[in-house]
Amino acid sequence: MDGIVSKFTGEKQNIARIIPFILIIVFIISITSGKVYAYSNAANLTSGINVDILIILILIVGLIIVFFLEPVRIDIIALAVPIVLVFLKPWTNITTEDALSGFSNKATITILAMFILSKGIQQNGFIHILGNKIAEVTGENEKKQLITIVVLAGITACFLNNTPVVAIFIPMVMDLSRKTKSSPSKLLIPLSYASMMGGMMTLIGTSTNLLASDISERILDNPFSMFEFTKLGVVILITGIIYLITVGYYLTPKRRDPNKELTDEYKVEDYLTEIVIPSDSQLIGETMEDVIEERNINVNILQIVRSNFELVEPLSSKILEENDKLLIKTDKKTLLELVKTKEIQLLPKMKITTEKLEKNKRKKKLIEIIIPSDSFLEGKSLKELNFLKQFKSIVLAIKRGSSLSYDEIENLKLKSGDMLLILGDKSSVKELKKKDDPIIVDKVETEDFNKKKMMVSLAILLLVIFLAALGITSIVVSSLLGVIIMIITGCIKPTEIYDAVNWQVIFLLAGLIPLGIAIEKTGTAHFMANKLINITSSLPNIIILGIFYLFTAALTNLISNNASVILMIPVAINAAEQIGANPYAFVLAVTFAASTAFLTPVGYQTNLMVYSPGGYYFRDYVKVGLPLQILLSIVTPIFISIFWGI
Repeated sequence: MDGIVSKFTGEKQNIARIIPFILIIVFIISITSGKVYAYSNAANLTSGINVDILIILILIVGLIIVFFLEPVRIDIIALAVPIVLVFLKPWTNITTEDALSGFSNKATITILAMFILSKGIQQNGFIHILGNKIAEVTGENEKKQLITIVVLAGITACFLNNTPVVAIFIPMVMDLSRKTKSSPSKLLIPLSYASMMGGMMTLIGTSTNLLASDISERILDNPFSMFEFTKLGVVILITGIIYLITVGYYLTPKRRDPNKELTDEYKVEDYLTEIVIPSDSQLIGETMEDVIEERNINVNILQIVRSNFELVEPLSSKILEENDKLLIKTDKKTLLELVKTKEIQLLPKMKITTEKLEKNKRKKKLIEIIIPSDSFLEGKSLKELNFLKQFKSIVLAIKRGSSLSYDEIENLKLKSGDMLLILGDKSSVKELKKKDDPIIVDKVETEDFNKKKMMVSLAILLLVIFLAALGITSIVVSSLLGVIIMIITGCIKPTEIYDAVNWQVIFLLAGLIPLGIAIEKTGTAHFMANKLINITSSLPNIIILGIFYLFTAALTNLISNNASVILMIPVAINAAEQIGANPYAFVLAVTFAASTAFLTPVGYQTNLMVYSPGGYYFRDYVKVGLPLQILLSIVTPIFISIFWGI
């Protein structure tokens, strides 16, 4: 039954994802429909479509499809794009130098540097201290908690990458919920949304802004300054916060009950069983390690009690004796086989509580961990990771959104956003923290941060902002300088800088930037803009601006924010020029829309990070995010027209 429910949930999620996908494909088909003209002269692009444009449009549609289906990681898909463009050079006009330009692009290098700077700030404790103050300020008032969290997350994400901001705030929110008996579900979607909107306030707030600035410079010779659109960002953040603490507060569901124990929430009684070894059992005199190996069965031992005395680790190598009582995790098939052969006897069903699992001489504890985007755990199974041996802990269950898996999970490929319930000890937490990757949703402990390094890392970030804001040097140079100073001052170790970078984002940018160049060179941007203007020519400019905002937002919910910017900015600029509007206003509309993937948990990585901790259903994002998406699609064009004119 659980498998059917899980499968059904997955199908509903796929249907929800298909809706924006269908709308986008229909739009592209509609603007390319009609008579196809084969022109060799670029001057004729305004009247029809040539072979070059047709090939680029096919590549765009194909890219959207494979991004949606994701047969392999999207960064790998993106890296294949320059290769295809070079092979099709007679039609794409992309040279080898163009194909490799994504790796040397200023936006790519700046984003790489900002990941490292964010890491330096993060690990020196600044965000931890902010988070620890929340409980003191808000007490048990859920509304105050919400206001404090969205304001802090939004402001912090102005200057730091929002992924580590959310990664640090999640344990804070979970701990706060436990202390104050408030549902974490009421706080986590707002946390993600606020961090996304906060990133729109400065040039370095998100990778999308840096990439959009580079495209704007290349086409319009008008890059963004550090605080170019801060006034618009402030309006958006304030609008979003007001929505989240009023309408959004009532729309956000309470999916997780703060009064429920982890054992109840993860339904451990469905897959944990207490057994006893009878006097005639063939298991007597053997170790469970040998039994598991000989019979190729999947059994994890959580406890062995012998004469009211609990044995200590390692349990699997203990020789079993008559009347030993074991608490095991196994699948139903294995359990039935052992019962059938009379090698074990089932004990009467007793409630398995968190206290029963944690209060023992082995000092085991239940721990939840979340797999973030670009984690070393992503795409691997527990069996491949040898999780039990590597982290000295047993994975009891895996939660994916609201779906729960506990049977045959050894071979399940882990995904970004998955939450694992594990039974481990202090050494388990220590091993996990060594990886500096999984988000440990554990009771927040105050760490002894080096206050001097904290202040130095903050000063370095301010220096980077100061140099770029005053035009003393470019943001790419100031950010690289900041990285060097961070290393010299010991705020981050040279060996840590590689782990600090989200390489999936870097390779995605490097792979897709050449596609943006091809869209411009072949006249595809001009053609698509022309077709769109033909459809919307009778509408006022501000409505057309809003249409570009909505279309980009829909595309971002389907693929990535950076891919949306690369595809849409050239089209938006061409459309603005054709209707005599301000191209820069259209660039801003696309840039802001690309950071508003509110409708799905897969549209933006922070949405996925809070998906399982909040216990959300896919539809919850639509319920909370759609009104906000519509609200910002009205507010953003209006204030762009006020501040910059259209």
